[in-house]
Amino acid sequence: MSTTSNTGSTSASGETTLPWDPVVEELGFPKDPDNLYLQTVMTMLKAAEVIELRHRVKIILAQPKNEIMVHFPVQMDDGHHRLFKGYRVQHNNALGPYKGGIRYHHDVHLDDVKSLALLMTMKCSLVRIPFGGGKGGVKVDARSLSPSELMRVTRRFTAAIANDIGPDHDIPAPDVGTNAQMMAWMADTYQSIAGIGGRANDAMRVVTGKPVEIGGSLGREKATGQGVVDVCKEMLPEIGIPISGMRVSILGFGNVGGWAARIFQDLGAKVVAVMDHTGALRNDEGIDCNALADHVRDTGGIAGFENNETLTGSGTRSGHGATAISDEEFYKTPVDLFVPAALEQMIQEKQSEWLNCKVVAEAANAPTTPPGDRVLASRGIEVIPAILANAGGVTVSYFEWVQNKSNVTWDAEQVDRELNRHMVMAARRTNLARQRYNCDLRTAAYIAALEHIGKVYAVRGIFP
Repeated sequence: MSTTSNTGSTSASGETTLPWDPVVEELGFPKDPDNLYLQTVMTMLKAAEVIELRHRVKIILAQPKNEIMVHFPVQMDDGHHRLFKGYRVQHNNALGPYKGGIRYHHDVHLDDVKSLALLMTMKCSLVRIPFGGGKGGVKVDARSLSPSELMRVTRRFTAAIANDIGPDHDIPAPDVGTNAQMMAWMADTYQSIAGIGGRANDAMRVVTGKPVEIGGSLGREKATGQGVVDVCKEMLPEIGIPISGMRVSILGFGNVGGWAARIFQDLGAKVVAVMDHTGALRNDEGIDCNALADHVRDTGGIAGFENNETLTGSGTRSGHGATAISDEEFYKTPVDLFVPAALEQMIQEKQSEWLNCKVVAEAANAPTTPPGDRVLASRGIEVIPAILANAGGVTVSYFEWVQNKSNVTWDAEQVDRELNRHMVMAARRTNLARQRYNCDLRTAAYIAALEHIGKVYAVRGIFP
C-alpha cells in the first residue's frame, strides 16, 4: 500500500493546500495546488488510497490516454477568417467507448478539459454504464457568434477531430455553450466525411443529445437536472430534509439549473434564490421557476426578471415578487439545499463561509475547490459530489445511444424510469461505501467508482 506524503503542495502564498501523492510525483505533475486537474487527480487518488487500488491502475487513471489539440480556420460573416483552438481528451476506455460533452467557452483550456474527462470516467463507472470518459471543447465565446458562424465553427471542429471520434469509439454530447442543434451539425458533418456510406443511422450515433427528429432521446434535455433531483429524493429524506417544503437556492439557471429548479418546484420545494452571470434574485415565498425559465430563454439571463409581470390564468397581471440581491446576499440566503449548477471552481473559501445551507448538491462539474470543500466540511455541511449528482446527463446519453444502436424509441416514462433506477443505485453504492469506510460522500462516490474500474482491470489485465 502506498502512502500519501504529509508535505503537501504549496500555493503562491506559502499555504499548504493539497496532500502530495507519490503517483503525482512519479508522473511529474506541476506542484500547483490551484490547478483544477491536479485537484481532480488528488481527489481520485485519495479514494484509491483508501481501497488500496493497485499502483498500475492509479497511474493509468492519473493521466488521459489521449490529448488531442486542433487549430482550424473558420470564415466569419464579414468574410474574414479566424483561427480557433479545439480539444478532445480521451481519458479512459476500459469500460467502453469514450463519452463526454463538447464545451464552447472563451476560457476553455487543456487542464480543464482533462479534469472533465476524468470526472466522466468516474461518473460512468459509478452509474454502471459501459462508457469511458472523454471531453472536448472549443475556445470561443458562443454568444458573440451568429448562428451561421456557430454552424461553421461546429462543422470545422467536427472535421478536425473526425478521425478521432466514432459511434463505437468516442461519442461527444452537448455541454456548456452547446446544444442539440450543434449536435445535429456534428452528426451530419461526421456522416458526410467519415466514409460510413449507407449506414447513415449508425453514423448518427457518433453524438448524443441530438434533436429527437434525428434520433435524440426524449428526456435528454432535462436529464442532468432530473438526475440531481432523483439523487436528492433518495438521499435527503435520510438526513431529515423532506423534499416538499424544502428551501432551495440555485447557482446557474441554464439547462441543468433551470430544469432542476422546475422539477424541485413541481415536487413542492421552494426555490427562494437564484444567481447566474447576469445577477441574483430572491423571493422567500418561492420564485416562479417556469416564468423565470421563459425569461432566461428570451433574454439570456435572469437579470430584469424582478421588473417583469406575467399574465395569470384569470387574465390579470401578476408581478414576480423577486428582489435583486448581491452575490453575498445570495450565498447567505437561508436554505436547506444549495445547488451549484454553473461552472467549475465557483465555490471557494469565501463562498463556503457565506453559505447558509444544510446540503450542497453539485449539479455542475467540480464546482467546489478543495479549500472550499474543507470549509464546508468544518461547518458540517454535506456535499453530494458531482460524479453522483451530475451523472444524469451521461446516463440518458447512454439510453439515446442504445436506442440508436437498436433502432428503437423509448417513451418519456421509460427514460425517466431507467434514469431513476440508475441514479438511485449509484446513490446507494455511495452510501454503502461511506458506511464501509467511514468517509465523506465525495470520497465514497469515488470509491464506488474505482472499485468497479479496479475489478475490470483485474479481469482484463494490461496489454501485453
